[in-house]
Amino acid sequence: MIEAPEDTTDASETLQGSLADVVALLGKHRLVEQLVHKQDMPRHALVESLVHKQHLAELQKRLDALHPADVAFILESLPLEDRLLVWNLVKAERDGEILLEVSDAVRETLIADMEPAELVAATEQLDTDEIADLAPDLPEEVIEDVFQALSIEEREQLRAAMSYAEDSVGALMDFEMVTVREDVTLEVVLRYLRRMDELPDHTDQLFVTDRQEQLKGVLPIGRVLVSDPDALVSDVMGTAPARLHANDGAETAAQAFERYDLVSAPVVDERGKLVGRVTSSAVIDFIREASDADVLNLAGLREGEDIFASVWKSAKNRWTWLAINLVTAFVASRVIGLFEGSIEKLVALAALMPIVAGIGGNSGNQTITMIVRALALGRMQFANARALLAKELAISLLNGVVWGGIVGVFAGLLYGSVSLGLVMTAAMTLNLMVAATFGVMVPLLMSRFGRDPAVGSSVMITAITDSGGFFIFLGLATLFLL
Repeated sequence: MIEAPEDTTDASETLQGSLADVVALLGKHRLVEQLVHKQDMPRHALVESLVHKQHLAELQKRLDALHPADVAFILESLPLEDRLLVWNLVKAERDGEILLEVSDAVRETLIADMEPAELVAATEQLDTDEIADLAPDLPEEVIEDVFQALSIEEREQLRAAMSYAEDSVGALMDFEMVTVREDVTLEVVLRYLRRMDELPDHTDQLFVTDRQEQLKGVLPIGRVLVSDPDALVSDVMGTAPARLHANDGAETAAQAFERYDLVSAPVVDERGKLVGRVTSSAVIDFIREASDADVLNLAGLREGEDIFASVWKSAKNRWTWLAINLVTAFVASRVIGLFEGSIEKLVALAALMPIVAGIGGNSGNQTITMIVRALALGRMQFANARALLAKELAISLLNGVVWGGIVGVFAGLLYGSVSLGLVMTAAMTLNLMVAATFGVMVPLLMSRFGRDPAVGSSVMITAITDSGGFFIFLGLATLFLL
C-alpha cells in the first residue's frame, strides 16, 4: 500500500516546486539536445548520447524521490510528449501505484504507451481491489494473464470486485482486514496481531465474526490496548456505527463516513456475511472524483477530459452540449424575432433585455447547484420537493422585488419612463420565479428518470431563462408600453 510522506508541511508548495523542477529539467534537456545536435564535432553520436543520458538521469533521480501521487500529478500536468518521456523514466515497480493515482483520461495515454508484458508486471504488484480499479482500462489479454497469476482466493476476490457497479460500495471496498472471534481473550488477539508483519492501512478496528463469517461487531484497536488482557472480545467489542452493503451506492458510504467520522467500516452481503471493508481514503477519492465530475457535468462536459488531449478529442467532448446550446440559442433568437416590431419602436428594449435573461440564468444556476448537492447528500426527495419549491419561489419573489425594483428605478431614470421601469421590475421578478421553478424541477426529474442531475443542468437552465426572460420582458413591453 502507498504511504504518505512524513513531512506534509506546505504540501501544495512542495508539489508545485517538484512540477517546476521537472519542467525545468525537461527544458534543459531539450535545449542542450538541440544545441548538441546542431554542432559538427568528432564522435558526435557519442557526445549526444552522453548529454541525453546525463539530463535524463538527473530527471529520473528527481522522480524516484517523489511519492507516486506526486508523480501522477506531474504526469497530468505535462503535454503528451513530455508526459511519455517522464513516464518511461519511472521505475517499473512503481508503474502500478502511479496508474492508480492518475485520472482515467491520462491513464489511457500511459497504458497505450506500454507493452502487454509491462502492464502485466505492473498489475501483478497490486492488491485485487486495486486490480479491479484498473481492469476497465486494461486490454483483455492483460487481464487474463494477471488472472492466471493469482491464487484461487485472489481470483475469487477479483471476480467479486469486478462484479460491482462503478459507483457502488463494492467498488470502494478492499479485502485487507483483520477479523477475530468473540470467544477469545484480548491477550490472544494481541499475540495474533504481533505475528503480523504489518496491519492493513487505516486499521482502526478489528471485525468480530463467527465461524460462518457473519459480522457480530467491531473491536476498536484502542480498546485492545487499554482493556484487561484476560477479558473476552465479546465483553469489550461494540456495534458497528455503520454496516454497509456491497450493492449500496457509494454515496451511502460517503454519507456514513461524514456522519459518524469513520476511518473504516465493514461491508456485508445480503446474508450479513463480512465481505470486505471501506476506508476513509477510498471515500475521499470517491468524493473528489464525484466533485470533479459534477463541475464538468454542470457545464455539459464528459468527466475526465485530459487537458492536454488532442484538439480533435477535446472538441468532440464538447460537441453534444454545444449542439444543444446552439438549438436553444436559435429558439431564443426566434423569441426575439417575434417582437422585432416592438424593438424597432422602443430601442431601449434591446439594451435592457439581456439584463433580465442574465439575472434569471444566474439565479437558476444557484438553485440548481443547491438542489444537485441536496440530491447527492440524500437530503431531498420528491416528497419534500413542494415545500422546497415554495421556498425558492418566495426567495425569487423577494429578490425580484428588491433587485428588480433597483434596476427598474435606474431604467426609468435612464430612459425617462416610469412605465418602462415597472415593466423591467415585473419581468425580472417573473423570470426569477421561472428560474426557481425549473432550477428545482430539472434536476429532480433527471434524478427520477435515472440520469445524473448534474449533467448539463447549467446549460438547460440558461437556455430556459434566456428564452423565458426575452419572452416575458418583450411581451410585457408590447402589452403595456406600445
